[in-house]
Amino acid sequence: MCGIVGVISRAPVNQLIYDSLLLLQHRGQDAAGIVTMQGTKCYMQKARGMVRDVFRTRNMRGLPGSVGLGQVRYPTAGSAYSEEEAQPFYVNAPYGIVLVHNGNLTNAPALRRELFEIDRRHVNTDSDTEVLLNVLAHELERAGRDLALTHEQIFEAVAGVHRRVKGSYAVVALIAGHGLLAFRDPFGIRPLIFGEGLTPEGREVMVASESVAIEGTGHKPVRDLAPGEAVFIDLAGEVHARQCAQHPTLNPCIFEYVYLARPDSVLDGISVYHARLNLGETLAQRVISTMPPAGIDVVIPIPESSRPSAMQLAHKIGKPYREGFVKNRYVGRTFIMPGQTVRRRSVRQKLNAIGMEFKGRNVLLVDDSIVRGNTSREIVQMAREAGARKVFMASAAPPVRYPNVYGIDMPTKDELIAHGRSVEQIREFINADALIYQDVDAMKRVIWALNPKLSGFEASCFDGRYITGDVTDADFAAIEAQRRLQFEEDDADERSGLSLRSVAESS
Repeated sequence: MCGIVGVISRAPVNQLIYDSLLLLQHRGQDAAGIVTMQGTKCYMQKARGMVRDVFRTRNMRGLPGSVGLGQVRYPTAGSAYSEEEAQPFYVNAPYGIVLVHNGNLTNAPALRRELFEIDRRHVNTDSDTEVLLNVLAHELERAGRDLALTHEQIFEAVAGVHRRVKGSYAVVALIAGHGLLAFRDPFGIRPLIFGEGLTPEGREVMVASESVAIEGTGHKPVRDLAPGEAVFIDLAGEVHARQCAQHPTLNPCIFEYVYLARPDSVLDGISVYHARLNLGETLAQRVISTMPPAGIDVVIPIPESSRPSAMQLAHKIGKPYREGFVKNRYVGRTFIMPGQTVRRRSVRQKLNAIGMEFKGRNVLLVDDSIVRGNTSREIVQMAREAGARKVFMASAAPPVRYPNVYGIDMPTKDELIAHGRSVEQIREFINADALIYQDVDAMKRVIWALNPKLSGFEASCFDGRYITGDVTDADFAAIEAQRRLQFEEDDADERSGLSLRSVAESS
């Protein structure tokens, strides 16, 4: 899960892309990058860190041009600590291509071998984005007959990408001297939308992961890209679109609506805020059928994503809604932080309880989801320390029982508290007096009702169904082995970083 944006304008785009990435910062806090193009020359700045840290005034001055793209990263493939794996990625042949990607390729190892053994292309990092870039470059080389690359040839190349690549991918790419290309995987798992605006210099076309990046920069959303569709915007700002997949179906990731996206975004015709209200309404029915609401004194959300669901739940069961936790907005989202050590340490830095809302009360805490369980256990303990008589926990999402391979940081079953455990065992682990989960079918039904045109949802972390049909037990074994190695490397890097900071502070 990353945030991507691309712009074609007649005015400088560096500030616009920076502003867009700030609006998408919730989608990734590990690294950020921007590329702009002036003529046929590309200018790049990328590094680990938040947007405000990666781009200083001197960096922005070094990003001229009226065409560009950007990305905020949270790693689900490759290393969390590698500067080299920050996006965008660039390849000089053919034409010169820069690419940003949101998603996860399930056949990246096989593609990496194909690129080396058949296509004669070298991939320098462990990032699946670099693999995707080289596949696109190879297909463009096959489709392009000369330097005057046409949009028809570009769409032919994207069709070739769809035939070879498996998994989830929303992509924005710059082709030097030609324009901006955006496309989405044939299942529409990861979101992508484009919009338009007017500047004193003329028309501006923009592509982004969420509508909030379009609207928040003064543009008007036009529509979501269809699954399998490619949109090419030439340097004159003309938009060309074509369906490039053979059998596309729209199955967006349901976790976007549960947690990942901002509530003020609209994805594939569904308001994220409205979806979360609906989840709160059906969760209220689960609460009523599980325990008497009379035993609940107050409903308190765990900021931020759970607020709409908690408000609707409180309204439905007739209990007061209160803000019991204050969030430190300068600490990142714990779910998308690399490493369990970092997550655990950050919970109390991120949240602080307001004692008067807990003391002597039976409190129903509402969270958007429970993934690993450590954060929930820490929050339940904070509520007890603040004086709560009883602490109940409700999750607006069903139990996360299965690994996710499409770009969410749930890659192994051993990291998921709900895998192989009953609800009662999870309740004991987080030390709550009661635990109520959302129902899988109810979750799908109430979100699907907001756009019946959807084919379905990618909900593998809840129902274990992998929509691309190419995920095997051997893949999970390989992912788990890679994950263990990655944790060892990341923990070593983290300890090294802490040691260096200690030395710096003591000196």
